[in-house]
Amino acid sequence: MPFQFENMNFQPRSNYTAVIYVQIGAPLNPNNALYKLVKTITRSQFIAKIIILWAADRSIPSRKRWPPTYHIPFHVINLDNSDRKKPYIFQGPVNIIDSANSQAAEIIKKSHDQKGGVRSSNSQIFASTETTDERLSISQRFFPFKEIETDAVLSLDEDAILNTDEVDFAFTVWRDFPDRIVGYPARAHFWDDSKNAWGYTSKWTNYYSIVLTGAAFYHRYYNYLYTNWISLLLLKTVQQSSNCEDILMNFLVSHVTRKAPIKVTQRKGYKDRETSRSPWNDPDHFIQRQSCLNTFATVFG
Repeated sequence: MPFQFENMNFQPRSNYTAVIYVQIGAPLNPNNALYKLVKTITRSQFIAKIIILWAADRSIPSRKRWPPTYHIPFHVINLDNSDRKKPYIFQGPVNIIDSANSQAAEIIKKSHDQKGGVRSSNSQIFASTETTDERLSISQRFFPFKEIETDAVLSLDEDAILNTDEVDFAFTVWRDFPDRIVGYPARAHFWDDSKNAWGYTSKWTNYYSIVLTGAAFYHRYYNYLYTNWISLLLLKTVQQSSNCEDILMNFLVSHVTRKAPIKVTQRKGYKDRETSRSPWNDPDHFIQRQSCLNTFATVFG
């Protein structure tokens, strides 16, 4: 693993790639959360590249609607390669890449055909030779795209609200703990005796066990593990619910490192989906995530 260089005073590179996952794709304008988020990231002193993963039903906005990123490379990857969503071709530092589904499926298939899965004491956790395009779904946000060239990945939801100082602070913390997830939105899981099952909560407490990937740093190595080694049983749980990919990534990292994620505190209070008025604050959403949590816990042990 990359983190085994720790004893050799290895230091990860001093920049990161921001990867913003877009599901809703609200109209882009200066007052839009995604527009503001790109502007915020552009001002970071450590940013190397910005990548938009476009999974929304809307067409990708034309170049003139995006904020300027100046010298910072800006890629928009279309996760839906249907004819009705052919992208604009941008000039300069902006690049749009189409047919991501086909690229991802082909790489996953080749990987499993060649490696035949990993040999593990718990074969349910890691992938077998079986392959399917169903693996892609919302898990595409953790695909190891070749455009990600830095060790550090800043994973963001399109409506994340952070300022540049908060982003840069989180990155400096991650550099000290490159094997862990380091970020802002924290959650907790707990054993519920009344239900004889694990519970999931977003309530603000002094305890947390999960840091969501809606605004978090992690090492790009985990994209490789998530895509190539996680079993189809776990990925199908994510695909069927269109949810829980962030929880699964937490399980994966903790399983590999035997360490907890790190929550960093914010200046103004991070606004995330599950604690604000949004579809993600629906009771069914929490029930779904609790179900995923118990499935993952059963498999990982």
